[in-house]
Amino acid sequence: MQRIEDVQHVFLVGAKSLGAYGGYETFINKLTEYHQNNEKIKYHVACKANGDGCMDESKLEDIKRVSDSEFVYRNARCFKIHIPDIGPAKAIYYDVVALSQCCKYIKRYDIKNPIVYILACRIGPFAAHFQKRIHKLSGRVYVNPDGHEWMRAKWSASVRKYWKISEQLMIRHCDLAVCDSKNIEKYIRTSYKRYNPKTVYIAYGAETEKSDLNDDSEILLNWYKEKGLSKKDYYLVVGRFVPENNYETMIHEFMKSKSTHDFAIITNANDRFLDKLEVKLQYKTDKRIVFVGTVYDQELLKKIRENAYGYFHGHEVGGTNPSLLEALGSTDLNLLLDVGFNREVAEENALYWTKEDGNLAALIDKCDKRSADEIVELGAQAKKRIANAYSWQFIVDEYEKVFLGLKKGH
Repeated sequence: MQRIEDVQHVFLVGAKSLGAYGGYETFINKLTEYHQNNEKIKYHVACKANGDGCMDESKLEDIKRVSDSEFVYRNARCFKIHIPDIGPAKAIYYDVVALSQCCKYIKRYDIKNPIVYILACRIGPFAAHFQKRIHKLSGRVYVNPDGHEWMRAKWSASVRKYWKISEQLMIRHCDLAVCDSKNIEKYIRTSYKRYNPKTVYIAYGAETEKSDLNDDSEILLNWYKEKGLSKKDYYLVVGRFVPENNYETMIHEFMKSKSTHDFAIITNANDRFLDKLEVKLQYKTDKRIVFVGTVYDQELLKKIRENAYGYFHGHEVGGTNPSLLEALGSTDLNLLLDVGFNREVAEENALYWTKEDGNLAALIDKCDKRSADEIVELGAQAKKRIANAYSWQFIVDEYEKVFLGLKKGH
């Protein structure tokens, strides 16, 4: 049996659960999947015991239950944190309690040189305290700063100010910032130059395997029938219905286009959002615009992407966006908002649009005239790009190098 000091222990704090659909959740799911037989690394994963996105281990296969608040999955020790209903501060409470439990566990089992990897910059005011505490335990603090959370329009001015200060404090009091975008890494190094932050770039991952579903699968055909859509006759967008994802611009521009295709929108938009959008755009008068709700069946969602004529990506805040990687890995024709994050990922393997009036509408009309061969070739290049630079195997291999000290920050 391996001695505890022969293993690099890595504590992961910040994701809600394993198996859920979300950026950090998917990342940890893939990390534990690909590293489950890695004898050099032992993962300890904090999970939410209750509330939105909480851990429900009954949905996972092959778990080993240790207690009501702890179980082992894919050789990762998962521990659950119960969160009181204290409003917006719940996320901060969750991270703080999880970090406290990590410290207690490290001390109790006398774990040497642990790494505590904190996902997102929520707990800046506590960063110095935990860095000091973890250093006393011979450990190191790594942080993933995510995207520009303080720029997101969904937050009030006071919350955005908190995010910015919190980010500053967490970069100041971490031993390594792991950035999932070269643009984010450049921003961290430039904005916080006075702290001389140590950074490393490791992107987010994606799959390029095709869906298990066939074109004649009953679940797919029923979905198409219910939504009034058909294969290769719709543009698609998938993502959260928030201002910085530019749904309003995409819908407005599509309405201006002469496209004969539909525009299918997979999102969590509620009636209040849609009512406001209708007042602004009168989109209901355009039968091509189809809000189809959410799709949680991952094989079905992958097949819907594969069968789209084209995919829109309007995200302008954040690092390497999971939905963009998934689109490039499955959809042939990708139309992306022209910002640094998106160009960094897709390079010349996609088409780009701006928020200038008429720009996207003109691009849509050009795309409708593209030959099938041109579209297939663009798709093949996009998939090659994902396979070479963003495959999950490549990403988890990079993390192994960082965790084992084989890849240094700069």
